[in-house]
Amino acid sequence: MTTRRRHIAHLHLHARLTEEQYAHVIELMSGITPHVQAVPPDAVQLDLTSALRYFDMSPYDAVQMAMMRLKALYGVECSAGLAGNRMLAAMAADASAPEATTWVPAERAAQWLAPRPVAALPGIGRSTAATLGKYGLHSIGQLADLPPATLQRLLGSTQARLLAERARGHDPRPVVPAEPAEHLSVDHVLDRDCLDPAEQHRAVLGLADQLGQRLRGQGRAAGRLTLTVRYADRSSTTRTRALPESTGHSPALAGTALALLAGLGLQRARVRAFTVRADDLRPAGAAHRQLSLDPGADRARAVEAAADKARRRFGPGAVRPGTLAGTGPSVTGC
Repeated sequence: MTTRRRHIAHLHLHARLTEEQYAHVIELMSGITPHVQAVPPDAVQLDLTSALRYFDMSPYDAVQMAMMRLKALYGVECSAGLAGNRMLAAMAADASAPEATTWVPAERAAQWLAPRPVAALPGIGRSTAATLGKYGLHSIGQLADLPPATLQRLLGSTQARLLAERARGHDPRPVVPAEPAEHLSVDHVLDRDCLDPAEQHRAVLGLADQLGQRLRGQGRAAGRLTLTVRYADRSSTTRTRALPESTGHSPALAGTALALLAGLGLQRARVRAFTVRADDLRPAGAAHRQLSLDPGADRARAVEAAADKARRRFGPGAVRPGTLAGTGPSVTGC
């Protein structure tokens, strides 16, 4: 019995979509294949394997049909990746220009991956890339050729096993049809490309403050934060971190969001936009908070509650953190 070769497409949507619009995109793609997985806030993945026989077309033509429908019905441009698994498809989409498709056939996957930097591999962050770089491992091909025992000594058995599989282009995860997970997100598109780390810091701080206000206004707490940074060349970087405890407290959200930003090491990157998303939402009353002997923590929450009350009465810009004073109702561009 032979196994059918999988054909997975990853579509990166170059548009700022509301949650309702994003749901419409998912529904539209479901008309091509029932195997559609949401990758919020700006991507979807399609398993085209069973749809190709129905439409009697090649995988590449099926991707072009999906992109054409998105463009015609919603005016959404895409970068597309097509490969034999989810990881390769997402990496191929990141390497594609707007309105272009990068196809990585299974027999060429190792060749396509080999020259790419190790940081391009999912699961390798800044610190892991730095560790590998100390030992002269700068490309995915070098990582794939490394003996497993050597990689385990460098990274530990669990991470080494996962990265060795990914460096060889293996990813068994299926495309799971599901609705987008409930989340709250805020974003900010800068007026022009921003290279100033101080202004990038202010932008993320402002978004964390806005997100905290929305969470508290809806009586919810977040258990995880995701920061997405979009660059002038339309590429993006996404990092996620679990919060120490579920919260809607703006300083706690800001601390995690800024730690994610610092971990990217942007330096002189030309940043175009930021998105901060809160996941793993739950009612604020069901969130447990670690008791603190520091009276300053309780005072900070009391001040935050008073500020929220003032905003409800006088508007969202009535009270702002001191570091954002004078920036108006939203964070300014740079």
